[in-house]
Amino acid sequence: MPTDMTGSSSRGSGSSGLVDILDRVLDKGLVVAGDIKVSLAEVELLTIRIRLLICSIDKAEQIGLDWWKYDRHLSPGRETVLQENLELREQVRSLERRLDSLTKSPGRRGRALTSSKG
Repeated sequence: MPTDMTGSSSRGSGSSGLVDILDRVLDKGLVVAGDIKVSLAEVELLTIRIRLLICSIDKAEQIGLDWWKYDRHLSPGRETVLQENLELREQVRSLERRLDSLTKSPGRRGRALTSSKG
């Protein structure tokens, strides 16, 4: 079995080449696209469009693909977080309305000033 200068077999460098290829594919991305059409007597019965993108999660996020963050099957706790977020937003709106009504009411401000003077 042939060996390279480090004493390892040449089969080991083949796996290193595979790792390099995989690293490049994940870093740059790979797109496979194709169409499958099923026809009978020149009448198209079925068309299947296949688009496959292979890349790292970092690369996918860079190009704007982040569907897995919003998929309820892949992010099961997300719905709870969204519901809590909506409740908190409603509480903030309610507090803002109360604060707005307190600051715009001239009768309340006048009473507060006279009671503090006396």
